[in-house]
Amino acid sequence: MKESIDVNIFSPTAPLGIFIILCGLIFSGIIFYIIYTVSTDKESIEDKKMRSKKISLQKEKISRLFPKKK
Repeated sequence: MKESIDVNIFSPTAPLGIFIILCGLIFSGIIFYIIYTVSTDKESIEDKKMRSKKISLQKEKISRLFPKKK
């Protein structure tokens, strides 16, 4: 009464093996894409807008503190 799982269902030519290989390739691709995106340090459009807004607000505060003399 010894029952065991047939290991041949995990071979690369079996449907389950092909599915496992495809999942591994997709997962690896996603990981490499994440590493590439993080390493290139690209800013999103929202980040650029926030940064420019913050700089303009800072310039406005400085101009209020130190008004130009005419």
